[in-house]
Amino acid sequence: MGILEVKGVNKRFGGLQALGDVNLSVKENSVHAIIGPNGAGKSTLLNCLVGKLIPDSGSVMFDGKSVLGRKPHEINQMGISRVFQTPEIFGDLSVLENVMIPCFARRDGAFRLHAYETVRKETDIREQAEAMLEDVDMLDKRHMTASSLSRGDKRRLEMAMCLVQAPKLLLLDEPTAGMARADTNNTIDLLKEIKAKRDITMCIIEHDMHVVFSLAERITVLAQGTPLVEETPENIKGHPKVREAYLGEAQV
Repeated sequence: MGILEVKGVNKRFGGLQALGDVNLSVKENSVHAIIGPNGAGKSTLLNCLVGKLIPDSGSVMFDGKSVLGRKPHEINQMGISRVFQTPEIFGDLSVLENVMIPCFARRDGAFRLHAYETVRKETDIREQAEAMLEDVDMLDKRHMTASSLSRGDKRRLEMAMCLVQAPKLLLLDEPTAGMARADTNNTIDLLKEIKAKRDITMCIIEHDMHVVFSLAERITVLAQGTPLVEETPENIKGHPKVREAYLGEAQV
């Protein structure tokens, strides 16, 4: 039984079957990758996991509780955080302020940036945010405006914003999209460091196979909304169904 259990999930958009009877089990404290060609249903599945879409049928259970019908901020409070394809940061604020913001989140998902009557004082939250930035090697950039960062550092900042909430599950949607190889390698190293320091489960959607094989312990391959294979990285390489999904013809 995994910390994330997807069973019999189906999702249609009009005449398009985006997901067809998807089953997925993600083991706690593992790194699980979901790969597949464009249009395979990866983003649709991810959106079902975080409450942006509701499946037509099937179940999605996290830590023994259903995520279906919950609002995104409620799913976040369950312990699921998401890193988007394009880093979602507050560009006009400083790096430090960006990491402080999630600490002020109310239970209803709103923000109270100046409600210092909360249990934790602003100074406590500042110290927590600074400690998080030190963990991701960005403390020296805490006073920089977020919009001035490189793409790699924006991604690093977004991860800090997620991790400061101490999630149990971190969902990463194309975390190295648009990055130069050096930034990609830095992101891989950062994720390895995060995994080594924390009891955290990661689920990654990624096109870059260098990233997938550097991080994943299990890989699920989707094609046309249906899981083809779930295997270790070693067994995925050269698998005939995987080659068929990517190349369009079976390799015997």
